[in-house]
Amino acid sequence: MRDLTPTTITQAFADYARNAPSARTRDLMVSLATHLHSFVRDNKLTQDEWMAAIDVVTRAAKFTDDKRNEFILLSDLLGVSSLVDMVNAGDSGTTSSLLGPFLIEGAPELPNGGDMWRGQVGEPLVVSGKVTDDKGAPAKGTVLALWQNAGNGLYAQQDSKQAPTNYHARLKVADDGSFAFSTVRPVAYQVPYDGPAGDMLRALGRDAWRPAHLHMMVHAPGHKPLITMFFPDDDKHLDSDAVFGVRVPLVLPFAKETVRAKLPANLAARETLPLPVWTARLDLALPAD
Repeated sequence: MRDLTPTTITQAFADYARNAPSARTRDLMVSLATHLHSFVRDNKLTQDEWMAAIDVVTRAAKFTDDKRNEFILLSDLLGVSSLVDMVNAGDSGTTSSLLGPFLIEGAPELPNGGDMWRGQVGEPLVVSGKVTDDKGAPAKGTVLALWQNAGNGLYAQQDSKQAPTNYHARLKVADDGSFAFSTVRPVAYQVPYDGPAGDMLRALGRDAWRPAHLHMMVHAPGHKPLITMFFPDDDKHLDSDAVFGVRVPLVLPFAKETVRAKLPANLAARETLPLPVWTARLDLALPAD
């Protein structure tokens, strides 16, 4: 009979898992248990503290539905989602960042130069750029998945007053890799903090703010999808992003243009956007596989 003690229970867990069908699953679970056991020992965790942790998981399940996943939110706020992105990121091309919970698969097609703003609440923004492959050549056939929040700070999934795919689109770049579109300037917003994830923020004296950002997923033939986002350099929450998504190379200047002729020639709303209008240049380089 094994004599279980605070120091031998970790080895016992590993021994019990020796017949796991998947070596990778075994390694991951043994590593998880090893770190968790160390956490308990190092902090001399009490029964009440452990039950409080279990209560967080129980309450997270109650807050989770098809529109909100409290477990993903906890992962984001703990920095785990960001860390997973970092350890899997390539060492070339445009820096990646978090996917987030608001991508809509199969969003409607937006013509290159198209308008997503359509006079809605908020300040219009003209975005233009070019996508190049890992050799610096135009990335022909690339499709950009675009999504962002509206001028009121809410994504379409959070706001019944918006169209279901508002500020969500798929845009095919030109043969020379160029693209342009008009949209609303995104605004900073707070992640949901009425559940256990919010309780954690308050317990740590943290706020729930995310800086304004534009999401992009780049689908290019012969390349893995690139998931990233871009931030205006004047946002006051860049140094305290609640989900740790900001990367220095993804912080860009948003400037105001007063001359209509300097806007992209293929912009559908070129003659109707109110001046001055915000502009941003977003060039993307695909990482080598």
